[in-house]
Amino acid sequence: MAEHTSSSITIEAAPAEVMSVIADFARYPEWTGEVKEAEVLDTDDAGRAEKVRLLLDAGAIKDDHTLAYTWTGDNEVSWTLVKSQMLRALDGSYRLAPAASGTRTEVTYQLTVDVKIPMLGMIKRKAEKVIIDRALAGLKKRVESPK
Repeated sequence: MAEHTSSSITIEAAPAEVMSVIADFARYPEWTGEVKEAEVLDTDDAGRAEKVRLLLDAGAIKDDHTLAYTWTGDNEVSWTLVKSQMLRALDGSYRLAPAASGTRTEVTYQLTVDVKIPMLGMIKRKAEKVIIDRALAGLKKRVESPK
């Protein structure tokens, strides 16, 4: 079983508000930094993305990949890699837990990355940590910014 990296952050907003930002793939290039393009390829009956193509530029890693998304209730989304040029695996999830009577949200991001080129496990975990920390900081800033 592959190792994964996870981290959590508290966001000053209700879970529904946080999830609406996570689910708005078209706007990822505005707040994620590494995602340059995002295109929803398929949606479920509720209109939520099931398959998304992402053009990624994270310095050393530039990739065009497609992810399949699974939505569990209103407070969890997970994804798995469908296809990629550089990656063998990219599996992750966002789990949201209401806090402070629903006015704050604890967001836990879990990620497993495996690249097609040889890389030490320690370096992969460091890369996962950087990706997670940037994503959580960007998500917090995006959700908490005045509209």
